[in-house]
Amino acid sequence: MSSEETLRPRIEAAFADRKLLGDPDYRYAIEGTLTALDRGELRVASPPADEGGEWTTHAWIKQAILLFFAIRKNEKHLLPPFEFHDKIPLKGEFDPTVRVVPPAVARFGSFLEPGCILMPSYVNIGARVGAATMVDTWATVGSCAQIGRDCHLAGGVGIGGVLEPANAQPVIVEDGVFVGSRAILVEGVRVGREAVIGAGVVITSSTLILDVSGAEPVERRGYVPPRSVVIPGMRAKKFPAGEFHVPCALIIGQRTASTDRKVSLNAALRDFAVPV
Repeated sequence: MSSEETLRPRIEAAFADRKLLGDPDYRYAIEGTLTALDRGELRVASPPADEGGEWTTHAWIKQAILLFFAIRKNEKHLLPPFEFHDKIPLKGEFDPTVRVVPPAVARFGSFLEPGCILMPSYVNIGARVGAATMVDTWATVGSCAQIGRDCHLAGGVGIGGVLEPANAQPVIVEDGVFVGSRAILVEGVRVGREAVIGAGVVITSSTLILDVSGAEPVERRGYVPPRSVVIPGMRAKKFPAGEFHVPCALIIGQRTASTDRKVSLNAALRDFAVPV
């Protein structure tokens, strides 16, 4: 039987009835799920089989993460010269092609695919970072976030964590995406493949994403289409006290599909004057 068939029933039962956490079999299922996450054998959210489809969030795996906190005790973790006090240990095994630059931290239950690079940064439990992706200095990858392959999270990028409710979609950044310095993506936002998110862009589930590249603006929320070039924007909104400007995100164009990813990224940054 698969990991899901053997582990999922006990995870869901223990999540519904915490008294079961005293049973070693249920604790073993929780620890087994987290170990599988840490090894990359399971993931919190799975990409669609066909391009343009929807991602699938596995609520039972997020339940296992929440239960893992419940069964763990705060303890000392030594990684000389550093000392940590937490319920969750640090990740201890990496693919030999992964670079983790001190003092970057990846928490147990996260997974780093081959060839990815962590500059001094943080990757939380349940998150997955794709092959050849760069997580630059002081960037954070929140719990359960799914970062694709060949991405670049520039300095100070904030990828939010989404643990509760268990069925909520995590933040998803698909393959080939560039996220500029100090940009923030939270609340289950999904960024389509090879998009360019300019520096300082903030996108939440309720942020208006306004495509102004055509003759008429097109409004979206929670989703940046593939190959979009996005910069920070402002829009006027009326309140009881008067009219004020609130932040939004502006799609000002698309990367050229006929060019290589890196060439296309450089062209997008130059042609659209996107801040990095």
